[in-house]
Amino acid sequence: MWGFWQNIRQRLLFKVLLTVGVILLGSIGLWSYFNVTYQKNTLMGNVQSELLELTETIRLGSRYAMLHNARQDIGAIVNNIGKQEKIRNIRIFNKKGAIAFSNRQEELGERVTKREERCRSCHGQDSFRSTPGPDKRIRVFRSESGHRYMGVISPIYNEPSCYQATCHAHTEEEKVLGLLDVVVSLRGVDEKLAAYERYTVFFALFVFLATYLAFALFVQRFINRPVKGMIRATQKIARGEQFTRLDVGQQDEMGQLARAIEDMGGEIEQKHKEITRERERYEQLYGLVPCLITVQDRQYRLISYNREFEHKFAPKRWEHCYRAYKGRSEKCVECPVEKTFRDGRVHTSEESGYVKDGSQAHWLVTTAPIHNPRGKVEAVMEMCLDITERKKLEEDLRRSENKYWAIFNNIPNPVFVLDAKRLTIIDCNDRVPSLYGYEKEELLQTNFLDLFLERERQEYSDLLASSSYIQKSRQRTREGGIVYTAIRVSPSEYNDRRVLLVTASDITKRLETEQQLIQSSKMTTLGEMASGIAHELNQPLTVIRTASNFLARKRLDPETFAEETVGAMLEEIDTNVERATKIINHMREFSRKPEVRSEGVQLNSVLRNAMDIFSQQLKLREIEVAWELEPDLPLIRGESNQLEQVFINLLLNARDAIEEKADRLPEAEKRIELVTWSEGDRVLARVQDTGRGIPRATRDRIFEPFFTTKEVGKGTGLGLSISYRIVQDCGGVIRVESEEEAYTRFILEFPRAEDG
Repeated sequence: MWGFWQNIRQRLLFKVLLTVGVILLGSIGLWSYFNVTYQKNTLMGNVQSELLELTETIRLGSRYAMLHNARQDIGAIVNNIGKQEKIRNIRIFNKKGAIAFSNRQEELGERVTKREERCRSCHGQDSFRSTPGPDKRIRVFRSESGHRYMGVISPIYNEPSCYQATCHAHTEEEKVLGLLDVVVSLRGVDEKLAAYERYTVFFALFVFLATYLAFALFVQRFINRPVKGMIRATQKIARGEQFTRLDVGQQDEMGQLARAIEDMGGEIEQKHKEITRERERYEQLYGLVPCLITVQDRQYRLISYNREFEHKFAPKRWEHCYRAYKGRSEKCVECPVEKTFRDGRVHTSEESGYVKDGSQAHWLVTTAPIHNPRGKVEAVMEMCLDITERKKLEEDLRRSENKYWAIFNNIPNPVFVLDAKRLTIIDCNDRVPSLYGYEKEELLQTNFLDLFLERERQEYSDLLASSSYIQKSRQRTREGGIVYTAIRVSPSEYNDRRVLLVTASDITKRLETEQQLIQSSKMTTLGEMASGIAHELNQPLTVIRTASNFLARKRLDPETFAEETVGAMLEEIDTNVERATKIINHMREFSRKPEVRSEGVQLNSVLRNAMDIFSQQLKLREIEVAWELEPDLPLIRGESNQLEQVFINLLLNARDAIEEKADRLPEAEKRIELVTWSEGDRVLARVQDTGRGIPRATRDRIFEPFFTTKEVGKGTGLGLSISYRIVQDCGGVIRVESEEEAYTRFILEFPRAEDG
């Protein structure tokens, strides 16, 4: 029962209704009190007024009789008026206090003293004080039967009409001749007041109950019920239950509050779902995260752990971490958990231990504090990332690095590691000193371009930046000597830097051998062209001999020839001497051993120089040469003397192929086409003949050394092989297209020189 009462007392509806009931009851009670009081005062005032008027009426009505001392008339007036129902007493006292007239005969002659209640309004204890006003002369008293009465005593003053009357019963000095005492019953008034009080109380109770009930219903309908609904909704929200729509059916502030709670409930429900998803995700991550997670107390006991840890170690709850991890019986000497408990900070370390299958494992350990609400570290979370594989990889990497460093240092060719931008030497292998003569420490942090001739450094700087392979370069040694190298360039990464791996191959001996072969091939070519060269020289010599004979005859008979003819003969001699000199110089230039260096070469000039030596042979054999050279052809990079030999070799092969075909088919066309053109950054040349062609079976072998399709004694098999090598050294390619008994076409393709 007490609990029920306590529950009722704690309710808002009870507090509101109690407060409003007290206020309403007090307000209606005060209103009723003041209303009854006002009505009572009003009725009493009316009675007083009526009583005073009655008294004045009696006084005025008996005045005439008193002036004539008509006592019988006065008595009749008093008796007649006193017969009214509500009038109890009408008394007239003489100045001695005796009742001279009364509507009750039994009272006649009675005397009253000044101490009686009716006299106290005018008299004190024994003396006359003053003549009070009407409100002081009125008295209300109760009879022995309990009824109330109201009486008023009015003095009868000595007026001039009294002391000047003929009877002259009173002197002028007398002020009051007597008293008129009128008493009326208040029973009717009291009955009216009692009825009014009952009506007022009933009405007040009705108003109170009606108002209180209406207010209670209002509060129940518009406040309590919505509040209960909102309480149930908020309780559901608090319990995380499914939130339903809250409809209070109101558009006022309560409805706005309900809608606000609905919005809040929806938001909270959404947030709750998100939190639930996050919690489930967290629990899933905590359980499935591929690292070891434990929570330990200050005694290093396992409070909780994730699934990965359980799978790795099969621990027991509240087991000490050092036993679970490492099978130890005491704490580790350097414990990151201990450090975190001590200073509340994150600590990391690398640890090793054994998993449940007995194999050794390594972990990267990170510890983080877990604080209680007072900010004190109450537990530590330890996260362990398995780095066993990384350790193995590090060991493998170390062995691999040692192996590759051994390979790097034992590569038979010099290898440089260059900064990609500045070309400074970051590192080099142990083969560098054997080729360049410099010790490794002398070359580190120097510029790789310092190993080239000063006038060629810019050229090779551009090539290193743009090419992956430099077929032939000249470099200097510490003693000032020159070595020829082939350089391969590979972009790479070295200690997080962009570098160039440069491998240099010593080709000095190979080039010397090639030069010897080339020189030998030149001599062979010159031998094959001996008759043609002799014919080339025979023409100018014949002209010179004829002119000299002419001049000798002129000396014997000077008058036979004119001066103009002699001048023409001298000019012809000079021209042919210059032609013969040019042929001889060209032969000497072609036959010399060229320098092994590349330069900008005009391919059209190379073709023309080759034809200067060879054209006479082709004329003697009636072979037509068709020219189609692109003007302003871009330069290529190479050595003009060697390239000239390439075209002479191709022309020789074309000549022989055409002659072999002509021996079998005399009417066959004898024609060689020389064409040059450019495409983008490439420069191309084509040498095409109408000879017998190359058989398909041997076409793929024609660039092999010592391979030839000519008869024994007519070829060495080195011409095309040497030509192939020369073209390749220039960074170009040479390919062949042929059809038997139709044509053979050699196409040479060179990269355009940077300055061409």
